[in-house]
Amino acid sequence: MYQVKRSFRSEFVPLRGLDYHVQVWGEAAPGRIPWVMLHGWMDVAASYQFVVDALHADHYVIAPDWRGFGQTVVHDADHFWFPDYLADLDFLLNHYAPGQAVNLIGHSMGGNVAMLYAGVRPERIRRVVNLEGFGMPATVPAQAPGRYARWMDELQALHRGGREMRNYDSLEGVAQRLMKTNPRLEPDKAAWLAGHWAREGAPGQWNILGHPAHKITNAQLYRVDEVQEIFKRITAPVLSVEASDSGIDQWWKGAYTLAEFHQRMQAVAQLEHARISNAGHMLHHDQPEHLAALLERFIG
Repeated sequence: MYQVKRSFRSEFVPLRGLDYHVQVWGEAAPGRIPWVMLHGWMDVAASYQFVVDALHADHYVIAPDWRGFGQTVVHDADHFWFPDYLADLDFLLNHYAPGQAVNLIGHSMGGNVAMLYAGVRPERIRRVVNLEGFGMPATVPAQAPGRYARWMDELQALHRGGREMRNYDSLEGVAQRLMKTNPRLEPDKAAWLAGHWAREGAPGQWNILGHPAHKITNAQLYRVDEVQEIFKRITAPVLSVEASDSGIDQWWKGAYTLAEFHQRMQAVAQLEHARISNAGHMLHHDQPEHLAALLERFIG
């Protein structure tokens, strides 16, 4: 089992009608700027433990479980709206860092949230680190009727019970699933992470801590023109970090490329790129020491 170097504490924050679970490393202090770490889709806040352990100095780190993931439980939902993540983050910062600019770090979906929030609330952000938060393929208005129809069809399937999360008969099974998704994930880290990625329900049945409604297609199209306008409003320096074996080409199968992402990022005024070798999309699992060094150098 992976041996934690820096322990976290769990806090539950009343936030927009939910008990939002937040993992906190370190302590708040006058003049100490929080690091806010945002996890990706079908991930949890505990995913950042390996990076926090690799940091050279002690930092005040705040990492929420997004609504419907980890220990932030949402009972009555059959879909999730992306803007809710922005609002949740806004309320979270008002709780932990009122009137203070923070360092915002996000992976994948969390990276997309970080980039949008930094443009919508530029005064709240000191530095932004985007870890493989590539956004989505461009869309055209003609896709809207089909997208709404698909959204409704998937809602029907969810309510018929056709989109449940898979359960496992042991934590070892969960760990094996994590390593199948990411072959670079070391067994000790997988075993540790499995205990935060799933909880035992019925005896011998481990349930993944992700709401099945997260699998429902977004009813609204991804508008690149809107995203570009938001990127233009980012005033904080941005570090964009990619893995050598980036997930974008594999995930979108040519519908959206790394070159397109680079072109979109040109809208950001203060931008720096970095690349981590021998890493895939879960680069915070694959190379936590390398990533920690990048974070401390960039954030300072």
